[in-house]
Amino acid sequence: MNSIWLAIIGMFVFALGYRFYSRWIAEKIYRLDPNYVTPAHRFEDGVDFVPTNKLVLWGHHFTSVAGAAPIVGPAIAVYWGWLPAFLWVILGTIFAAGVHDFGTIVLSVRNKGQSVGTITSKIIGSRAKNMFLFIILILVLMVNAVFAWVISNLFIQFPSSVLPVFIQIPLAIWIGYAVYKRKAKMLVPSLVALAIMYMVAIIASNVPALQIDLVKAFGGAENTVLFGLDGIAMSFFIWIIILMVYCYIASTLPVWKLLQPRDFINSHQLVVGLVILYAGLVVLQPKVTAPMTNAAATDTSWLPLLFITIACGAISGFHGLVSSGTTSKQLNKETDARFVGYFGAVGEGTLALISIIACVTLFATKGDFMAAYSSFGAANGGGLGNFVNGAAQLATGIWIPEDVARTIVAVIVVSFAATTLDTSVRLMRYIISEIGEEYKIRSLSKVHVATSLAVCTSAALVLLPKGPNGFGSGGYLLWPLFGTSNQLLAGVSLLLISIWLKRQGRNFLPTFIPMVFIFAMTVWAMVQQVVFDWSGLGATDTNLLLFILGGIILILVIWIILEAINAFRRNDPPSVSQDM
Repeated sequence: MNSIWLAIIGMFVFALGYRFYSRWIAEKIYRLDPNYVTPAHRFEDGVDFVPTNKLVLWGHHFTSVAGAAPIVGPAIAVYWGWLPAFLWVILGTIFAAGVHDFGTIVLSVRNKGQSVGTITSKIIGSRAKNMFLFIILILVLMVNAVFAWVISNLFIQFPSSVLPVFIQIPLAIWIGYAVYKRKAKMLVPSLVALAIMYMVAIIASNVPALQIDLVKAFGGAENTVLFGLDGIAMSFFIWIIILMVYCYIASTLPVWKLLQPRDFINSHQLVVGLVILYAGLVVLQPKVTAPMTNAAATDTSWLPLLFITIACGAISGFHGLVSSGTTSKQLNKETDARFVGYFGAVGEGTLALISIIACVTLFATKGDFMAAYSSFGAANGGGLGNFVNGAAQLATGIWIPEDVARTIVAVIVVSFAATTLDTSVRLMRYIISEIGEEYKIRSLSKVHVATSLAVCTSAALVLLPKGPNGFGSGGYLLWPLFGTSNQLLAGVSLLLISIWLKRQGRNFLPTFIPMVFIFAMTVWAMVQQVVFDWSGLGATDTNLLLFILGGIILILVIWIILEAINAFRRNDPPSVSQDM
């Protein structure tokens, strides 16, 4: 089968979804008001509440939610064949992710830019709010650990990507000052910055001296450096420390100084990267060598795990945290929420689609694919690498050398992951502060105390757990729990939106139906994992870390669902807040 048909069908459905379904949602369900005074204007402070052009905000929002997840999830899920992954990415984006991301922005904007955790108190009750805040806290902690782990491994695997990624930081700060202090336009400086990054990437790919290879600097992978750590482990440790220091600084700066301009650059990276890959696809038109459905995938059932493995790119609870945590505080007009939220989800779907295509066309034969995806464990371990290599292969269609293409793809993935990482640390600071206010612990409400706690616990979680990857196995171990927790959070956010719509006397089915589906698939998967896989009662060994964290999250979510059922049955009037 020619892979071009997957792209054509996917793009056509995405276009229909945005053109018609999102407009109907905006006009008939969420009922956006162009004259509504958004929190960005009402509480403008130049730090977190900053009215922002919708194109710039879309860039921030998309790159904050993208990370590596819309690439890794689909790259793993093709283990069950390309058809299940393809269908869920397309349908999940249109009917689940779009209304979820769009809806959490609107809900937050109508509640003074508050996070979904705080809004839970108004809609369900203070007890549910406290439980939800702890669930969110655990999730963002896992996000920090997982993405720090991903970035560090990519730096080790692709040392030519390090310099162009770090050059982006001073370029973004320069753009931030030029735009917000000198009132310059952001587009041209951002394109110049992107051109500089890619020129450095091309040069670094061909000049070993510009490749920051810490493993080589420490004498190789087998050489013992300090504290019994070999070259790889020591390199990993150093990259984690550097990333945490960066996150501390980035998450405490005003959004206009680094976050917004860097994310605007990254939005161009998305466009450039997708143009390169889809143009290469059109030129090469590679054959799909992966099976439509994989009958040999008997070690792990696709139902329900497909809907957990593919999170971002179909629906993700973390998107709701970004939508209500940072995006809603920067929305210039309420009507911009459709473009930023729903179209942001479509961007995720487009990235997930090319991830599927890159992986299912990488291999010369079906046998090669089956060898690479011989088990679910093999798919987990090789998914990201398969995407990078498959994407580089597509890029050769427009005459980009494969080694240069690999560096550029790695730069794109790292840039997105780094954006998600420091946005997540900023969100964790907000949540720690909210918990401090709730329990009258004033020190937790201070910016640097909350940020220090976020950074230190994230570093400890990724570095300390022992696992199959040796030192720093935390991110690897947490990936399965990240998927289920992420989807449970998406279900809770859809539940909040559904209750809010019901109390407004509006049609709540567009959010209620995907909510029921997400809860059914995710609770099923999580019960299976907590009770059988991680407890040691099944065929696998006990995983105490995942069992404890997973058990806590599962209990809290079920409790919230029960609280929400009671709230849903009540015909409570809207909150006394005028925003509601």
